[in-house]
Amino acid sequence: MNKEILVDATGFATRVAVVEDGAPVELYVEQEGTERLVGNIYNGKVQNVLPGMQAAFIDIGLERNAFLYAGDIVLSDDPDDEIEQVVDSRNIRDLLKPGQTIMVQVAKDPVGTKGARVTTHITLAGRTLVLMPTMDYVGVSRRIDKDDERQRLRKILTEIKPKGMGVIVRTASAGKPKEAFAEDMESMVKLYREIEKKAASKKAPALLHAEQSLLFRTVRDLLMRDIDRVFVNDTCCYDQLREIADVMAPKLKARILLKESEALFDRYETEAKIEKALARKVWLKSGGYVIIDRTEALTSIDVNSGKFVGKDNLEKTITAVNCEAAKEIAKQLRLRDIGGIIIIDFIDMEKEANRALVLNTLKTALRDDHTRSHVFGFTHLGLVEMTRKKTGRSISDTLQQVCPYCGGDAKVLAPETMISRIRKQTVQVIKGSNNKRMLIEAHPDVVEAMERAEKKHGAVFPPEEGGTYYVRPVASMHIEKFTVRPLAEKRIPEAKRDCKVIH
Repeated sequence: MNKEILVDATGFATRVAVVEDGAPVELYVEQEGTERLVGNIYNGKVQNVLPGMQAAFIDIGLERNAFLYAGDIVLSDDPDDEIEQVVDSRNIRDLLKPGQTIMVQVAKDPVGTKGARVTTHITLAGRTLVLMPTMDYVGVSRRIDKDDERQRLRKILTEIKPKGMGVIVRTASAGKPKEAFAEDMESMVKLYREIEKKAASKKAPALLHAEQSLLFRTVRDLLMRDIDRVFVNDTCCYDQLREIADVMAPKLKARILLKESEALFDRYETEAKIEKALARKVWLKSGGYVIIDRTEALTSIDVNSGKFVGKDNLEKTITAVNCEAAKEIAKQLRLRDIGGIIIIDFIDMEKEANRALVLNTLKTALRDDHTRSHVFGFTHLGLVEMTRKKTGRSISDTLQQVCPYCGGDAKVLAPETMISRIRKQTVQVIKGSNNKRMLIEAHPDVVEAMERAEKKHGAVFPPEEGGTYYVRPVASMHIEKFTVRPLAEKRIPEAKRDCKVIH
C-alpha cells in the first residue's frame, strides 16, 4: 500500500491529509478560530457543584464553563492537595467545593452549545509513550498484538517509570530499545514538573499547557515507518516539520519533501474527495448509497440500494449492497472524524448468516481506524449500534457553520404556510387603518404561491375587507419574512410598475 501525507499550508489554515493508494482516509484541519483544545491543561476554578448530576462546572477561562464528571476526578494521596481523599464515597459534594482551584485537562472540545469536557486524569503524549502522572499503571497499545513484544515493553516501562505514575506504550514503539523510552520518559516527566510549578504560581483560571500544533502532532502521531512520503507546499512549514522530525523521528526525516507553490490537495483529486466528505449522500460504486445525518445526540446512517438491482436473488443483492456500504461507512467515519453514538440502518436481511457477514465486514473495515470504536451488533429493530471515541470537532464542525438562513433546522416554512401568515397580518393592518390600499413585500416563491392560490380559489384575501393588495416580490428577503403596510397614494404609480395585484 502506498501511503503519503499531504500538508497544505496557507497563512490562515493548515490542512493535513493521510492518503492511502490515492484516496484520502484521514483529514485534519487547523484554522484561525477553530484551534483544538483537547490536551490543553488549565488551572480551573470550580463554579457550580451539581450533586444531582454528580458533576461540576469549571471556569477555565473559555466562553462557556467546562464540565467535570465525578468519575473523572482523581482522588489524591497528597494531604496538601485541595481534592480531599474520600474512602467510602465519591459524591461530588465530598470532592469539590465552589471557588476551589483544580488542575484539569480538556478531554473533549466544546461542541455546539456544550462546553468542553475536562478530567483531572492528566495525560502527556510523547513519541513512544503516553505519560499518566496521576495513575499508577502500565499499559501497551492493543495494536501491538504479539504477546512476547507486549511483555517486553511492559517490563521496560515498569523499570523506568517514576513511582506513582502511569504510562501507555504507543503503537509506533514496537521494537524500540529501552533507551528510546527512557529519553521520552525523561522529557515527559520534566514537562509535567514544569506544569506543576505553573499550577502553583498561577491564579485560576489560567492555561498551564497548550497542546502542540497540528504540524507537531503530524510528526508525533502520523509519521510512522509505513509512511512513504510527506509532501509540504510551504517552506516555513517544511523547515518546522524537519526540525521536529530531527528530534522525534530522525530516520524518517528524509521522507519529508518540499513541493513549493504546488496545489497539493489537487493531487489525487483530494480537494474534490474532501468536498464529498461533507455531503449528506455518499454514492457507492454499485449504484447504492448511504445517507449520513448528524444530530446533537447521535449520527444516523441509512443504507439504500439506489440504482443497484442485482441479478436474480434479492437476498444476495441486499447483502452485497450492505457489505459494500459497511466498508464505505468505516471510511467515512474515519475521514469525517465522526464520534459518539452511531446508528446504522442497513437494508433488511432475512438470513442470520448474512447479518453476521455484514457485521464482520464492518468490524474488519474499522480495524484500519486509529480511533477506538465498538460495534454492539443488531438490535431487535434491525439497526446496528456502535460507538466511536469522540474527542474534538468533526470535519464538518470545523469546515462548516450553522446555516444562517434556516438556523440549522435544514427546513424553512413552505410558501403555502407563509400565505396564511401574510393573510392574517394583512387583515389586522387593514382593520386598523383608514387606508384600504396595502403594500406587501415577500419572497418571490411566496408571491408565486399567492398567485397560484388566487387562480385556484379566486381570492387570497377576504373580499369583505374591500382592500386593494399590491404584492412586491423581493429576492433578498428571507422566505419566512414579509412586510405589510398601508400604501400612500403618491406611491401607487411605483407600485403598479413593480408589484402584482392579488385579490
